[in-house]
Amino acid sequence: MTSTPAPAPAATPGRDGTAALDSYRRAAIIGGGVIGISWAGLFLARGIDVVINDPRPDIEDLVRAGLDEITPALAALGLPTDHLTDGLRFEADLATAVADVDIVQENGPERLELKQQIWGTIERSAPAHALLATSTSSIPATAIAEALRHPERLVVGHPFNPPHLVPLVEIVPGRQTSPAVVERARAFYAALGKRPQVLRKEIPGFVANRLQSALFREAVSLVAQGVVTEQELDDIVTASIGLRWAVGGPFRTFHLGGGPEGLPHFIEHLGRAMATDMWPALGNPTFDDTTVATLVSQAREAFGDDTVAQLAAVRDRAQIALMRALGETPDANSGSAERA
Repeated sequence: MTSTPAPAPAATPGRDGTAALDSYRRAAIIGGGVIGISWAGLFLARGIDVVINDPRPDIEDLVRAGLDEITPALAALGLPTDHLTDGLRFEADLATAVADVDIVQENGPERLELKQQIWGTIERSAPAHALLATSTSSIPATAIAEALRHPERLVVGHPFNPPHLVPLVEIVPGRQTSPAVVERARAFYAALGKRPQVLRKEIPGFVANRLQSALFREAVSLVAQGVVTEQELDDIVTASIGLRWAVGGPFRTFHLGGGPEGLPHFIEHLGRAMATDMWPALGNPTFDDTTVATLVSQAREAFGDDTVAQLAAVRDRAQIALMRALGETPDANSGSAERA
């Protein structure tokens, strides 16, 4: 099958009546792990048929169990979940899985050589009109696309876990990614009810993960030094910057912290001292045996006997309540997110 890019197919009536997604009736999800299951649930709830490709022999049982776990969250978002898996199938052969789809969302292991191999097969086998997106959390599209004959087709569509719930999708074009592909990706994720953000420049780890990593590094350092426990640190974050950043983000927060003169005043009177006194003193921990033992022991104490699934369900309910309060829950009828 040719892989020369071509226009998207004409719109056809969608199962759920969502006109914005009519050009995307079939999706291939490569990799049926946590991210793949989450994408699958969202796609299915939006009326897109899904084929999952994953080499694990028990993949069907794993995916169906995972979909059962996230169905309450999908329903709480106002998305239709009756007969959710009617449009779901599994295909072990990668070339066959992508042969008749409108979008490919790849979620394979974070190994460049493997991703290049996977995408080489996808490019040869997927229809020319298909949108090609990788969920990679750190590898630039430029590097993956070195193995492709048409690197302009590939774009990073990196979700923030879990994709069915958290609005952000970072769209990161490679050096040769077509602007038209970037726009198609932005429009597709927006139609799913996501909050796509196109990055202006490739950088390893993109933006959200880099910010998360920076905060986690200091969190590990503070716990390893015995300043606070894991539970105490989590409580501090959720009772302070977590609440602030949910409604404003760090730049808006410090702009407001500067008073009537805003960010310039903050930088002059507080920011410069932060840069000279606090930044150099921030921790630079490692995951040595002692640090790991401390973190694991405190995690057992903090999270008790609850399973990850139970903790995730509590998180999802709280996340949905927060999103609803902020007007960030998706509109199941229009396929777009409400805005505060």
